[in-house]
Amino acid sequence: MAELFLDSAIRFWVFLPLALITYLFGIIRHYITILITNEKKPDYQAVIDSHALIRSRVLRENGKYLTKQAFNMRRHFFNDLETGFFKVQKRDSTAKNPMTDPSAMSEMVKGNALNVIPMLVIGTWINSAFTGFLTTKVPFPLTYRFKPMLQKGCESLVSLDASWVSSASWYFLNIFGLRSMYGLVLGQDNSAEQPTMMRDPTSAMAAQAGQDSQKAFKTEWEALEIVDHNWVLKDVPSKLMLNGMSSYQNCIHNSNRMITSE
Repeated sequence: MAELFLDSAIRFWVFLPLALITYLFGIIRHYITILITNEKKPDYQAVIDSHALIRSRVLRENGKYLTKQAFNMRRHFFNDLETGFFKVQKRDSTAKNPMTDPSAMSEMVKGNALNVIPMLVIGTWINSAFTGFLTTKVPFPLTYRFKPMLQKGCESLVSLDASWVSSASWYFLNIFGLRSMYGLVLGQDNSAEQPTMMRDPTSAMAAQAGQDSQKAFKTEWEALEIVDHNWVLKDVPSKLMLNGMSSYQNCIHNSNRMITSE
């Protein structure tokens, strides 16, 4: 097949406008999401519980750098049978069902609407206004299995090289390819990307349902109780002293050699 050459006007009237429209669409969606999303009040009890679990886990992992007395004091705070945090604190183990929470359901509907409706409108407009255009070419060869992904709207051109990208495919590539740009401009926790509810509804509901703190306390208490403390810095003072004495002797020896040579 003969080599194809794109008109330079396609770059200014198809290629760049599609990238700009997709980028601005993400920015607008981010700020609309901020305006219509209700501010969630933090569950202070859950924050306290999560911090306690984190502190206990850090103690288990890095307690070897503490003296035995310091380690036992911290373990006593968490695991004492009468006054320990994990024994005294009682939590309701009944997890809330997010499907019965009207606010959670409304947030899900808002996220779906912000993601699906504008994408359908813009996708329909792009298919009607830019259909049939080849916008760019991938700078490396591809197999023909990539044609359905890169040449949407140009399926009739069977003999066309798979490296060419159609306008519709270029739009979808921009949707997923601009995530790093959104992270740089809007920060990591932005709504310009696909909403969390649309990415993984199951994990989002599980996060809203919360964890069973009482069960987590019991598991962490057992894990901390069986930790065998072994202070890894036990021989450090003697080693430092020996190294210091050795360095001091080397300095004296070198000084004597310099005096003798002179």
